[in-house]
Amino acid sequence: MKNQVGVWIDHKKAIIATLTGRIEHVRRTPSRVERRVGYYDEVVACIRDADSILIFGPGEAKIELRERLGAELLGARIAGIETVGEMTEHQVAAAVRQHFLKSERKLQKTIVAAIR
Repeated sequence: MKNQVGVWIDHKKAIIATLTGRIEHVRRTPSRVERRVGYYDEVVACIRDADSILIFGPGEAKIELRERLGAELLGARIAGIETVGEMTEHQVAAAVRQHFLKSERKLQKTIVAAIR
């Protein structure tokens, strides 16, 4: 079963929504601004097992996370990066579900077209 993860991130916090089949888990990770390196370590540790990763947020933190994932050899798992404003945990989970559902539908259409 695929492990799909979405991370809304800024320099104050990360909201991580993990979808595994029909099971959803949301976690909030606060930043310790003086230890930003440790903050990214904690976020990467939470998403290391993801098959697909969606990163979104308002500023530079999403780019810094992308670079960190690349350094950890996880960059190929990034499904997308989007700029969005502040979101609640429920909004993050809904956005992640919507993104990956849309991707799965597009893949199914491609497979059906290839079979015909």
